Order: sequence, then C-alpha cells, then structure tokens
Amino acid sequence: MGKRKKAAKKPTGKKKNEPLPTTFQCLFCNHEKSVTVKMEKKQGIGFLNCKVCGQHFNSGINYLSAAVDVYSDWVDACDDVAKRAAADGGGEPTGGYARRQSGGAPREPASDDEGAPGEMDDFVEEDEMDAEAEYT
Repeated sequence: MGKRKKAAKKPTGKKKNEPLPTTFQCLFCNHEKSVTVKMEKKQGIGFLNCKVCGQHFNSGINYLSAAVDVYSDWVDACDDVAKRAAADGGGEPTGGYARRQSGGAPREPASDDEGAPGEMDDFVEEDEMDAEAEYT
C-alpha cells in the first residue's frame, strides 16, 4: 500500500523589493518628504537638501551606501552638535557646527591693553631713537 499523493503547491513568484526612500522628514522644520538625497557614486559624495528650510549636508559614501545612510549620517551629526552645545552650556547648534568644522571658536577682538598683532610700531620707533642717539 502506498501513500496518498499530495497536491503540488504552486510556485510563488519572487517578491519584488521596494526601493529605499530618497525623501525624508526634515529635522529642523519637521516637514514630511521635504529632504531629498542625491548621490554621486563616482565622486563618492551624498548630498542632502531640505526644500523648505534650506538645510544642506554632504557626506562621504561608498559603493554600498544608500540614501538612508546619508540621512542617518546627518541625524548623527545633528545629535553630536546638540550634545556639544549642551556640554558647552548652550549656544547655537547650527552655527556651532559650522564653526567647529572651520577650525575652532571665533576670534574675539583684541582689547587696547593687549595690543593688536600688527601694532609693533612702538617697538620700532624706540629702536630708531636709540640708533639716532648713537650716531650723534
């Protein structure tokens, strides 16, 4: 005696993968689908731009990167700036990020007591007076 034959299952087709999103919510103005990400894989740079508030961000990418990776880099950078601003005792989070990337804190104007870097005229004048005294 043999077993009963089971009904053959019909093959299911391949599942189509949905593409990853390229538009996201802006962290600054909270508009849905206002942030677009464009990727230049040949140059290795991902560009992020908000249509509403004008925020922009660039990030390095590789051949495996997707638009979500550039967005997550932006979120991480914003969180890092917020943590630094909180540790420094406040400040402007967006302006502070640009300042730190360009090489440090802004310069404060020199007071009259300290003397400006270009004010060496007093020293040179005193030196000339000594030289004239030696010749006479």
